[in-house]
Amino acid sequence: MSALPGVPAIGEARAVLAKYFPATPSVKARSLSNSTVEVHLKLEIALPTGSFKPRGALYALAKNLERKKIEEVTASSTGNHGAATAFAARTLGVRATIFLPENANPVKRKKIEDLGASVVCKGSIDLAGAFVAANEYSRRSGIYFLNDATDPDLPAGPGTIGLELTEQLTNISTVFVPMGDTALIRGVGSAIKQLSSQTRVIGVQAEKAPSYVLSWRAGKPIATETCDTCADGLATRTPEASNVAAIREVVDDVVLVSEQQMLDAVKHLYNKENVLAEPAGAAATAAYLANPVSGRVVLLVTGANISDEVRQQAGIENR
Repeated sequence: MSALPGVPAIGEARAVLAKYFPATPSVKARSLSNSTVEVHLKLEIALPTGSFKPRGALYALAKNLERKKIEEVTASSTGNHGAATAFAARTLGVRATIFLPENANPVKRKKIEDLGASVVCKGSIDLAGAFVAANEYSRRSGIYFLNDATDPDLPAGPGTIGLELTEQLTNISTVFVPMGDTALIRGVGSAIKQLSSQTRVIGVQAEKAPSYVLSWRAGKPIATETCDTCADGLATRTPEASNVAAIREVVDDVVLVSEQQMLDAVKHLYNKENVLAEPAGAAATAAYLANPVSGRVVLLVTGANISDEVRQQAGIENR
């Protein structure tokens, strides 16, 4: 199966997901719009668990339950995919065990626990340790390891974002999309290029976690030594070759943003647009602020699960 979902698969994903939640809103960002640019925020923070991730986790689990008996679903995650998998498991009546780094975002960890999943912590901020532990645990019979980076069904879920955008807005010139493990941009980019081929897709990563940007530029996987960024949702360092090939098909350009740029974008969204975003969720906004373009622009706001520590770093208050 291709690492890029086709429109039929994305349409099927939308039919499945529509049973559980509506399309997310696209709202005009007045603080970023002027006579030459109309900027819209695609608010994925409106979804259950506060991020875009339930789109992929719920669809992938539902598809696999059609094929086989699953007693337990597992995932390795820095947080948002783990919460989405826990949500999908609870929604579809399956037990879940989520493997997190030992220093995982406490807001995300609590969300996973509140959704009834078991939590196992292994390794540092990147997913290497948690992935190894999850992979070993998942060798048992009846367990489905829902790997965000490589699951063939999952990208059709976030692909529904692109489908919604082409229905909500016409003549979109550019879409800025955060890149972590690339399931999001593979899904959104594939939908956009099939339905609105003139629209540019810009991938965004953190300067401290640039593996997929480096790989996109080189045309081959480029691993990095570390990925120690405040944007835990973008903390990847070992790209998959098939994902690199896929993003080179649908991504027109890539941008790196600094830690401060993401924190400034968190503050801007909070103070100017009344939108709470975590650093990975504000990465697209950070990229646009540093690299403004004209036309009708969409910035994906992909997650709102911000820790108290990062709130303080961004200079925003608790409400």
